[in-house]
Amino acid sequence: MTSSVPARRLGALTVSAQGLGCMGMSHGFGASDDTQSVATIHHALDLGVSLLDTSDFYGAGHNERLLGRALAGARREQAVVATKFGFANKLGEPAHIRGDAAYVREACDASLRRLGVDHIDLYYLHRVDQGVPIEETVGAMAELVRAGKVRHLGLSEASARTVRRAHAVHPIAALQSEWSLWTRDLEAEIVPVCRELGVGIVPFSPLGRGFLTGRYTSVEGLPADDLRRTQPRFADGNLERNLAIVDALEALAAEKGVTAGQLALAWVQHQGADVVPIPGTRRTTYLEENLGALGVELSAAELAAIDAAAPVGQVAGARYDEGSLSVIDR
Repeated sequence: MTSSVPARRLGALTVSAQGLGCMGMSHGFGASDDTQSVATIHHALDLGVSLLDTSDFYGAGHNERLLGRALAGARREQAVVATKFGFANKLGEPAHIRGDAAYVREACDASLRRLGVDHIDLYYLHRVDQGVPIEETVGAMAELVRAGKVRHLGLSEASARTVRRAHAVHPIAALQSEWSLWTRDLEAEIVPVCRELGVGIVPFSPLGRGFLTGRYTSVEGLPADDLRRTQPRFADGNLERNLAIVDALEALAAEKGVTAGQLALAWVQHQGADVVPIPGTRRTTYLEENLGALGVELSAAELAAIDAAAPVGQVAGARYDEGSLSVIDR
């Protein structure tokens, strides 16, 4: 890893202090551009970003194949590959989560093939299967570690109780959940449990799906299949209220000489040395802007001003539609 990006720990796993979320390269934000995406992944590695995050669900396997292509050859040694399993449905179908032992093994082998690697560095359960004891799921994941197919285990969008039960079966290196200035649900209970157990925290959507950058004042102009068109926080009425938060952040960012996105991302980075956000982008310019947040120092007074600009409970609208919320472990 180059000195441009410091290191942080997720349990026993050492990674770059900021990762790269690859979902948007294949899923949720319009048409894919594989050439551009591979170039961005390579640029991230060159700048010292090691943690690359994907899932078997993103683009129905396309994202894993894309990442595998980008990591062919010597590039693999630069990367900490994180992928996820659990969604057994295809895009556009009702969510169907599987965490049974047979599916754990099946999903891992399929991901290894698509990625073209001999092991996965960090393997997450994407969503908790409410019909299967977490002990069964994590027990099967632990077998993958013993088999050498996986190095470290993670959970995504899991409750504090589930994290505790899972960790009792096998050490959990990381919990990946949404955390940003407009999604702070995990702060009261989940973060303290993770810190008690030594579980690192990987915030996804640390920029509120791009909203906190100030680039989006409407869903007009977004691709027809952009997931933000279906999310309540981007809906009429809610959008206008939420833009007031962005206006306040932009004012603070201007005083600091940074962008609103950098300020919002720096706030996440300042939540602890065990926090490794994974902002997603397909563009090298936004990648570099995001990494610039690592150099933004925030005083206690500045952190308080940011909290005042985006207080808990101020955001209008749920973070997901009802279907997506229904598979969140609470």
